[in-house]
Amino acid sequence: MFFGVVYLIIVDNNGKGEIVGMWYDLFGTINTIFIFVSLYGVFLQLNKVWLRKRNRETKVTQMLSQNQFTMSFLAYFSFFIYGYSIDPFNHYMVWPRLFASVLVTLILFEMWQDRKSKPSLFCILFVGLSFVVGVVGLVFNDTLSGQSQDFQTILIVTVSALLAQGYAHQIKLIIESGKTGAIDIRMSQFILMMDISTIAFAISMGVRDGWPLIVLAFVSGMTKLVIMYLFRWVRISPKAEYRRLNSKS
Repeated sequence: MFFGVVYLIIVDNNGKGEIVGMWYDLFGTINTIFIFVSLYGVFLQLNKVWLRKRNRETKVTQMLSQNQFTMSFLAYFSFFIYGYSIDPFNHYMVWPRLFASVLVTLILFEMWQDRKSKPSLFCILFVGLSFVVGVVGLVFNDTLSGQSQDFQTILIVTVSALLAQGYAHQIKLIIESGKTGAIDIRMSQFILMMDISTIAFAISMGVRDGWPLIVLAFVSGMTKLVIMYLFRWVRISPKAEYRRLNSKS
């Protein structure tokens, strides 16, 4: 209902640039606020890992899916790239997502430190290469702008599918083990709020430019709802308790 009202406002005032611009700025500001709320959620997840590390727990990143956090990095980073690829340059989208990408990178770094596995090392190298490519794209954006937006649209749709797969892996780990380990529920709660505001902001941009962001935010939001439910399932389900007792990890 809420998003339908937003859509009607934008469509009904399509010829009134000032009104459309007002809604764009309003939802852009709201989205930026919720992005910073979600950043706090990501920081809480990182801080939980640091706390477990200080307490010398044996598996400080237990139950954190390497797959899921790598896909989360890609989601944030694709928003960053998409924001500077469209015209006009979208400051609401670019800088908060860049900061979010850095925080997720720190979580991936802690995973590598904790696990010392080849997949965790590959993820860190992949993230480093992504930062190089992304910054080069930002610097030369004016030169590449013709092809950049089409490429980034394809990228965001692809990342949406990868994000769904990554969170499916995280969900599978929780269900199979019957526990949430080092996962912090507040990260999912705060990112869900950001996803809802992102959909509203993307509609205010116009569906023609904003539809890839709507798809990505919708996929992200639905997976957060499932993970939040699983925190309750872990507490009350006899099956979850049985799997915890019989878990080897």
